[in-house]
Formats: sequence, C-alpha cells, structure tokens
Amino acid sequence: MDAIHCHLAHTALAVCLDRLVSSRCPDVLADLIADLRDPRNKYLPAPNTCVYNILIKHYIKNGDSETAFRVLDEMREYTCGDVRPNLVTYSTLLGGLCRAGKMKEAFELFEGMIEKDHIVPDQLTYNLIIDGFCRLGQVEKARTIFGFMRKNECEPNAFNYATLINGHCKKGEVEDAKLVFEEMRTAGVEPDAVSYTALIGCLCRHGTVDEGINLLMEMREKGCKADVVTYNLLLEGLCKDGRMAEVMDLLGRLPEEGVQLNVASYRIVMNTLCSSGDMEKAVGLLGLMLRRGFLPHYAASNKLLIGLCDVGRVADATAALYGLAKFGFMPEASCWAKLIEAVCRDRKLRRSVELLDVLITGG
Repeated sequence: MDAIHCHLAHTALAVCLDRLVSSRCPDVLADLIADLRDPRNKYLPAPNTCVYNILIKHYIKNGDSETAFRVLDEMREYTCGDVRPNLVTYSTLLGGLCRAGKMKEAFELFEGMIEKDHIVPDQLTYNLIIDGFCRLGQVEKARTIFGFMRKNECEPNAFNYATLINGHCKKGEVEDAKLVFEEMRTAGVEPDAVSYTALIGCLCRHGTVDEGINLLMEMREKGCKADVVTYNLLLEGLCKDGRMAEVMDLLGRLPEEGVQLNVASYRIVMNTLCSSGDMEKAVGLLGLMLRRGFLPHYAASNKLLIGLCDVGRVADATAALYGLAKFGFMPEASCWAKLIEAVCRDRKLRRSVELLDVLITGG
C-alpha cells in the first residue's frame, strides 16, 4: 500500500510541476525541488527521476542548457531515493543541444550516455543526433550515426530515413536522397507519409517535378495518404516551373478530393502570379482567398495592387484594396502613391472617395 501511495504522490507531484513549467514559474519550481530534497521534509515525496526530467525540460525549453546540465549533475549526486538519469533525461538534453547547433557537445553527451551510464539509445534519440548533423549540412556524419545504429542492433525506421533524405535535400543532393529512399526499401522499411513527403519535396525543389508527381501517385496507390504539406511542396515545384495551368487545376480539384488546403497553399500560388504579372488569375485567386478568410503575403498584396494599376485596372485595384482592408491590410507608402496616381488619372470621383475612406478608416 505504501508503494501505491508513493506512486500516486509522485504522479500528482509530476502533474503539478508540469503545470508550473507551462506557466513559466522557474523560481517556484526550483524552490519546490529544494524543499523536496530537504532531509527535514516529512510530508512531501522525495524527488524522483521524473521530477528532475520535468525541471530539465523547463530549462532546455527556455534555452538555459547550462542550468539544465547543473540539474543533471544534481541527479548524479543525489543519493536518496530512486534518482538516476534515464533515456528521457538524455534525450531532452540532446534535443536542446542539437537544436542549438552544439553538435560537439551533443555527441560527447551521447557517447557518455552509452559508455558511462550504459543507457541504450532508441530510434528517437539517434534521430536527434542525425537531425542535428543534417541541420548543419554534415550529412556524412549523420550517415555515420546510421551505421552506428545498425552496429548496435537498432534498425533505422522510416522517420530516421526521412531525416537523412531531408539532409541531402538541403544540400541539393537529389541523387543521394533517392539512394537513401531505395536503401530504406531494400532494408525492408515501408515508406510512410513523412518519408514520401521528404523525397517529393526534394524532387520538386530541385527541378524534377514530374518525378515528384510519379512518387505522389505511387504513394496514393499504396494507400499512404498525402496531406497539405505534400501538396504544398508539389504546388511550389509546379509554380517554380511555370506550370500554372496544372497549379490552378490542383487548386480547384484538391478540395473536391477532401484535401484541406491552408493559407500557405494559396500564398505560394499568389506570390507566383504576382511575380509573373498574371493579374487576371491573381484577382480571381484573391477573391477565393478572401472568401476563405486567407490573406496573401504583405509583399504580394502590394505587388498585386501596383500591378493592377500599371495595366489600368483601377476598378479592380480599388475593389481588391477594399477587400484586403476588411482584414486589416494597409498598403505600403509606394503602393498608396501608385493607387492615388491611378485613381486621379482615372478621374472617377466615387473611386477617389472609396480610396480616401480606406486611407482614413482602414476599411
């Protein structure tokens, strides 16, 4: 019964500490840990590994890795109760170091975890190191970790492969990314949505959109559902290739197929239309975006308004401005100047009044 009470007490304590972390009360948190460690404490449970892990998570989340490592030292020195660093402890610390690009320190900690504390890393922990090296463009070191995984009988999973594919993609190494994908299949690891999307993104960003489309078709045939992230990568690739007819077809077709496009989907297309000067399609897309509550990027909105003025479509420009202003948009100074010039040249009093109304009231 005492063991059950102790477990419940620690669980309740962990929940309270997690709430303190969420509410960003570091001083209260540290004081509470000190009270729990006080030998005169007779009523509260002594801190366990879970409690310390929550404290470490807090410091890492706030970018204070120095204090987080001091907590790790405390764990090692604390002799009362069941306190020792575990895989969660190390994974939290490794995640903080890798995100900060401190790979030398991260790898030293990783080696110490295995050699000193005899903790066996899992696929998630390995992935922190793989991703850290890939972020810095050190893909060969990431591949070395892959070999280390296999040597230690921890087979890479689809997520590990996807991370490595992304690493090659960031360096423009398309063929290497494709080889990793094939290597995954050879190893008997079934590609999932994440790994498919990683390679599709790589292909679309580096001028091989048709290969990306073929891979997407294969993905769907295998019953692996593509999400909006996958389709946004495809839209981006098609826009980059200037294949706007296919882009507009996708924008119309995907919602009918149950794909929920997001603001990024429309912004990718709007940016391309405005940059290429295709005002006709841009005006139509703006109407669709505003009806769905989406705003284009600020720069694209200004470019659209200026472009409409340049081709003499003043009525469309003022209508677009009025629609954008309802969502809080206000043009930059150069755009205002262009709009005022166009309206004055157009000599339409009503439009001048509408423009003045937007300028004064913001819509």
